[in-house]
Amino acid sequence: MSNSLRITEEFRLFMEQAKLMQRQADASVVLVLLEGTADWARVKKLADDGTPFLFVSDTREQLAGAREAGFRTIALDMAGNPVYDRLMQAMLKAIAEDYIKPGSRIVTLYGGFESDTIDTLSLISLKEHLNRLTSADLRSLNTSVPLETLKTIVNLAVEIGLSGREGKPVGTLFVVGDKQKVLSESRPAGFDPVRGYSRSERNIMDPRVREGIKEIAQLDGAIIISSDGTVEASCRIIDSPADNITLSKGLGSRHWAAAAITRSTRAVAIAVSETNGTVRIFQNGEVMLRIEPTNRKPFIWKKFEYEPPEGN
Repeated sequence: MSNSLRITEEFRLFMEQAKLMQRQADASVVLVLLEGTADWARVKKLADDGTPFLFVSDTREQLAGAREAGFRTIALDMAGNPVYDRLMQAMLKAIAEDYIKPGSRIVTLYGGFESDTIDTLSLISLKEHLNRLTSADLRSLNTSVPLETLKTIVNLAVEIGLSGREGKPVGTLFVVGDKQKVLSESRPAGFDPVRGYSRSERNIMDPRVREGIKEIAQLDGAIIISSDGTVEASCRIIDSPADNITLSKGLGSRHWAAAAITRSTRAVAIAVSETNGTVRIFQNGEVMLRIEPTNRKPFIWKKFEYEPPEGN
């Protein structure tokens, strides 16, 4: 059973100070991170003065009352993760949803010591702490894959890069779009865990499917996803030739496969590095965007910068 936020006199004071700080610092939003649900009618009375609030918790069910009260919300699905990691992921999602801009200031309220009590107030400048891929960056990819599909898969890749699976690092490769051509230029590596399921049971927009994909990501081979978000196949070996492709020193076979398949098809590939969790987005045989999800440090989502070969 989830916790319920205690609406105490201390909470009221924190809310007042957060609203004051938001105005004085010209912050974009007051982000409130909860461990569960709240008495949203009482919260609305404390917040109802025009101050922009964004409430974050782990499930949509915990936030249902917040949406009904007119608040913007974000569901994380990160129960049990450290507060810092949840805050960073909340800010990533807030920018991806265009709730805030990458260079914004944000006032944050959260429980640093007790899960059912707000006891910490801070002001974060994203310009200093977080440069993040935006929806506009994803739209810059010349692809027929819908933005929502791309965002969902990229966010899933970031989660895998950040936490791996059961504490172990995981590297994987997603290939999205142009499914017929991609399937024709790949072959099964062995048993395919998604084979035999209906299309509705293989849609990446379903949180249960995403959890299943985190398990499959530990296996060898690429995960092939159609433009509508259906997982068409997994554990696939990419056969596209990698001739005349140039990548930065140190990138392994997964990244070469991503470059090769995107050069010979109209697909977008998203590769997660097993060594450091870095997520790279490939198109037309090149790295277009790079994301660095690092535990206990700020996430950095940035445009790819060419790294010249040694000696040049």
